[in-house]
Amino acid sequence: MLATLSLLPLPLASCGAAATGDNAQGERPFTIEEMGQFEEPWAMDFDEPTGALLVTEKAGTMRLRLADGRMGRVTGLPKVDYGGQGGLGDVIFAPGQSGPTLDGREIYFSWAEAGKGDTRGAAVGRATLSCPEETACTLDDLKVIWRQSLKVTGRGHFSHRLAFSPDGQFLFVSSGERQKFTPAQDLTNNLGSIVRLLPDGSPAPGNPWADKGAPTNQIWSFGHRNVLGLAFDPQGRLWDLEHGPAGGDELNLVKPGRNYGWPLVSNGDHYDGRPIPRHDTRPDLAAPAISWNPVIAPGDFIFYTGEAFPAWRGQALIAAMVDPGIVRVRIDGDIDVDKGFEEARYSFDKRIREIEQAPDGTIWLLEDGKQRNSGKLLKLSPVTK
Repeated sequence: MLATLSLLPLPLASCGAAATGDNAQGERPFTIEEMGQFEEPWAMDFDEPTGALLVTEKAGTMRLRLADGRMGRVTGLPKVDYGGQGGLGDVIFAPGQSGPTLDGREIYFSWAEAGKGDTRGAAVGRATLSCPEETACTLDDLKVIWRQSLKVTGRGHFSHRLAFSPDGQFLFVSSGERQKFTPAQDLTNNLGSIVRLLPDGSPAPGNPWADKGAPTNQIWSFGHRNVLGLAFDPQGRLWDLEHGPAGGDELNLVKPGRNYGWPLVSNGDHYDGRPIPRHDTRPDLAAPAISWNPVIAPGDFIFYTGEAFPAWRGQALIAAMVDPGIVRVRIDGDIDVDKGFEEARYSFDKRIREIEQAPDGTIWLLEDGKQRNSGKLLKLSPVTK
């Protein structure tokens, strides 16, 4: 199925510049091709050497798509605590791997797991793919390398996004505050934080509180709400994409030891209308590079580095679930002050949960969808002139 996107501008409301570029010109910068169908997909990642793709489905299954379009499954996953925002989460390939097939590839993935009583929390595992057939893989030597601490009640704000540093030495995990607010300001737990680990899951040396006990020694930054995007920019700096409450979604440059303010400040308010002090009232707390009010409800994001869309290189491409589509953001500034400016939005019919860059520089999306085969895998290619 090949279709050209109709670029319908989305409403613009953000702490940044007004939209310019493609939407302002009314151009059609890409075509859309359907590449697969999934049930409630949540995350995906490409294996660079082969072009194969792993896709997680929230209820607890993992699918694979080979570069030639053949589909398969990955078995041997742990039991997930499915419900609300919980279930199978992110998946990434360990960096620096090579070889002509997926057999022997090491992967990392996250999920919500049940605890005692009516509690649950996110976990991260590491495993090796064993693929006796190209389209049939299982997980060998699965080890849980990290857990949210503490497990609490509720089924929201797990976050559990994963990202390796560009040098492959450190694994970063986003840990949501589980809709409990105050744990995000409490360094005796790892909720509401971004943690930095070694690939085996142990706390990384040089963390801001490395001399403290676990889990404080894992923490890289804190004061976060629900981080559903983690990505490194072309300069090697870590950014997060975070859901606000009623307003105040934000993109942050993440620096070690910084407090990002939740729930003390936000550019949004509580759902019942009670106000929250704004970021500018607390200059001692880290403020976002850009925030949105009304929200965009971000899924994931990337910094684009490919050749297919040269005008977008270095910019953030954000999957949006409210007014579904892609939000494109330019980052301006220096090492001390970096601001985001919204360049364009591209409208889609369904919520966009995930976005990734393929090895060839094309852009792939996952639609949100709970019914069988309702979450489509879409490939965006540049319009040829």
